[in-house]
Amino acid sequence: MRRVKKITVLRVIDRLNVGGPAIHAVLTARGLDPERFRTVLVIGSVEPQEADMGYLLEGSGVECIVIPSLGRELRPFRDLSTAWRLWRVMRRIRPDILHTHKAKAGAIGRLVALLANVPIRVHTFHGHVFNGYFSPRKTNAFLTIERALGRISTRLVALSGNLVHELSDQYRIAPAARFSVVPLGFDLGPFAAADAHKGELRRELGVGQDVPLVGIVGRMVPVKDHATFIEAAAVLAGRRADVQFVFIGGGELEQAVREHLARVGLTKRAHLLGWRRELHRLYPDLDVFALSSVNEGTPVTLIEAMAAGVPVVATSVGGVADVLREGERGELVPARDPLALAAAIERSLSVVARQRANAIRAEVITEYGGERLCRDLERLYDELLQNDAG
Repeated sequence: MRRVKKITVLRVIDRLNVGGPAIHAVLTARGLDPERFRTVLVIGSVEPQEADMGYLLEGSGVECIVIPSLGRELRPFRDLSTAWRLWRVMRRIRPDILHTHKAKAGAIGRLVALLANVPIRVHTFHGHVFNGYFSPRKTNAFLTIERALGRISTRLVALSGNLVHELSDQYRIAPAARFSVVPLGFDLGPFAAADAHKGELRRELGVGQDVPLVGIVGRMVPVKDHATFIEAAAVLAGRRADVQFVFIGGGELEQAVREHLARVGLTKRAHLLGWRRELHRLYPDLDVFALSSVNEGTPVTLIEAMAAGVPVVATSVGGVADVLREGERGELVPARDPLALAAAIERSLSVVARQRANAIRAEVITEYGGERLCRDLERLYDELLQNDAG
């Protein structure tokens, strides 16, 4: 029997810093059917002050190539070197499909793939950088680049229908017909079993079971808007003397977060835990999970909290409303509105909110599972290859 040639997918991401894209890229690199697909993952290096999720590759068996110059920052001479090295990789392994993640990898990867005659070029928008990241002038430059890249992409992937709407209608990256929606997926098993760790965080913090804990998880960077969360926390603290606040994560604004907490008198009621790996050990002791971002794709932490049965409150940005089904699964509030955020958190500190959170756990775990994600991508790749062959 003649052996059928495997489909080679070259997956490129600029770096495995903390966040959903890193989890997504590694999971899909190892999760495609090995009988049909060969996946090669190209990664760059994390920047100073960023937390590294390179540990995801430990024991994964993923075929990985490291190009250290493929990082976040734009550095013209290093980027040319990166492009040359990536071109050599493509000419050596001859991929059938290039699939890029995040803006820097997406730009260099798609351009090089065009020059290297890679037939299928796919890029996933995990979110976008067109709001809350850069100055208007720089944002317009990135929009121009992404619109040009859209024209040389075989297919663009977004994690939600709302994100497609933003990218297509609002920012005019490409027509909606050029997009496919492939929801995020990852291993939620530890969060499904998270109740076994209930009490661990409270013992670490030295707080009793009767103390409400409101948590926020994520990088301390402008787009996550911790300032609005802190202002909401101050409002809530003025109404309830028992509530305390948990900050998980770190980043360039950590000192600003500490100073802000001091200004509003919350230093003694706030717990800054820094970066943590095993979040499934922390979620069970949170009474509410809050997300205050001004821009998001599909937040991993939001889904993790839901999978762990924690009531959630989030700003209605990007794909968040899709995850929460327009408010059926949790509270949605406008961005940069501390009063609305505080009121929603207070409503979520209720028995009814906890009951709703527990009721939706199973469907969230199924909807955002890693197995589903990999099968969705296999079907997309098959479709694109059939179209190319035709």
